[in-house]
Amino acid sequence: MRRVGTMTMLVALVLAAGGCGGGETAETAAEPTPGQTWQLLSTGSPSASPTPSAFGPRPRPSAATLSASPDPGCAKTFTRTEEVLIPIEVTPVPRGLKVEWPRQYDSNYRVTAVPQELVTGAQPEPPWKDVPAGTGCTISTTITGLIPGAPYVVWLDAPNTGHRTDGARHLYSGRSDVVYPG
Repeated sequence: MRRVGTMTMLVALVLAAGGCGGGETAETAAEPTPGQTWQLLSTGSPSASPTPSAFGPRPRPSAATLSASPDPGCAKTFTRTEEVLIPIEVTPVPRGLKVEWPRQYDSNYRVTAVPQELVTGAQPEPPWKDVPAGTGCTISTTITGLIPGAPYVVWLDAPNTGHRTDGARHLYSGRSDVVYPG
């Protein structure tokens, strides 16, 4: 009988000292024993909602919002994709490629044919060909001196078309799929 009385007293002391939750009170700083679950609650002040960084990722605007509208008087149409701001058409010619695109900006242009063969070390800088803005509906130029049958990707750069929404300049404003000179 004495054993039950001691046990009852022990339970009463634990409940009085620690409350029903089994955790520590504000007055005690007991160390937790293994297997017990503890929660630490602390008071503080609210903080402001995070704001996006000027240098963080931003949504990409679609090509239609960045390109100027083509001249409705022009008969030739070009197909735009989300990845290309200025669509280009590439036609193989002997030892070169004829490149044509719609005049979309009051910018000068430059084009290059980038070889797609693997090279050891750093990729050499491709030579750019400067092309004036022109006044017609389309602009075209021919890149010569290429290896017949070798794979190339043509890049079109309109350096005076501005910058992306994150502040970086457009690296190129159009590109082709892989093409092979005649």
